[in-house]
Amino acid sequence: MSDTPNVPDNPEFKRLWWHSRRGMLELDVLLVPFVEEVYRDLEPEDQARYQKLLSCEDTDMFEWFMQRSRPEDPDLQRIVDMILNRVQPD
Repeated sequence: MSDTPNVPDNPEFKRLWWHSRRGMLELDVLLVPFVEEVYRDLEPEDQARYQKLLSCEDTDMFEWFMQRSRPEDPDLQRIVDMILNRVQPD
């Protein structure tokens, strides 16, 4: 039995899935469904942006996703916007 639901048997994807679990509920409810449902269909450039996002500090990501601040890096801003638009469509 797998302890990673909805995760294909792909080591790289499993690594991304585990890194998407941040231990902060507010981040987990955004990142885990995004990686499970959207990541594989992203263009390679956006996949790279998501991977870059995962290297950021949780406190920074929390501020961005709560829309209290914005990343200075345009690549990070793009992926943050993609994740937010998924849960808050216009």
